[in-house]
Amino acid sequence: MYVVTGVTGNTGAVVAETLLARGEAVRVLVRDAGKAAKWAARGVEVVEGNVKDAAAVARALAGAKGAYLLDPPDYGSRDPMADADAVGAAYAEAIRKTALPHAVVLSSIAAHHPDGTGIIGTLHRMETILRGAGAPVTFLRAAYFMENWGNVLEPALGQGVLPSFIHPLDKALPMVSVADIGRTAADLLLEGARGVRVVELSGPAEASPADAAAAIGAAAGRAVQAVAVPRGEWAPTLAGVGFPPDVVALFVGMYDGINNGRVAWEGQEARRGAATLDAALRRLVEGRKVAA
Repeated sequence: MYVVTGVTGNTGAVVAETLLARGEAVRVLVRDAGKAAKWAARGVEVVEGNVKDAAAVARALAGAKGAYLLDPPDYGSRDPMADADAVGAAYAEAIRKTALPHAVVLSSIAAHHPDGTGIIGTLHRMETILRGAGAPVTFLRAAYFMENWGNVLEPALGQGVLPSFIHPLDKALPMVSVADIGRTAADLLLEGARGVRVVELSGPAEASPADAAAAIGAAAGRAVQAVAVPRGEWAPTLAGVGFPPDVVALFVGMYDGINNGRVAWEGQEARRGAATLDAALRRLVEGRKVAA
């Protein structure tokens, strides 16, 4: 049996689906059991609890062959670094208590850096804590999520403008789909433990904001142009959608790190997903059409 966190989100749902499709038993840890009713209906065991609660995490991990662990995003957090420390500490304590054979932990490109990467620093801290858990851990460092472009899909579809904090607009960087992250995490769980390991996951090719605009335009059947948002407008834009000051500062730091090249691979074991940017953004556009 494998444990999956984040099943109400994107990557965790794919991990669970992939494991079930391969005939594996799955247990999920969720904050609200009511939100996991569809999983329970499929025979998935549901444990209710917060990932900051070591006792709840231990209940979920008991008897498992492996677990997919992540730090759930909380963009309303007043102190994301402290929250990451709390999640990492709870995971580490539960791993030690249950002698979990193997954990696959969602991390990020550039998580090897202690600073200069903005919000990615939360994952550096969690990696550091879990390296001290005394158990086999695979850190799955994912590239920039292709689905992040969904956050600015409305102006792209409505006005033909794709705002970008990534500069210059032809700057190509590693991107990966959430589906490939989930499938790769499931693969790594089934492969089993190999000590402390880092796997760097990107999509089939690097892509730029201009490429994202072209992909959205092709899917929507209209012209879409990427437009660079001036750096001085980043913080007001993020604050305007409700992000607290610490979260705003950390996202600004991440995009600075992307633009200055600090957000890059360490050079560990590399894997590539199959989903292209065109395919991932086409799904976003089609999903928006259905929702409308």
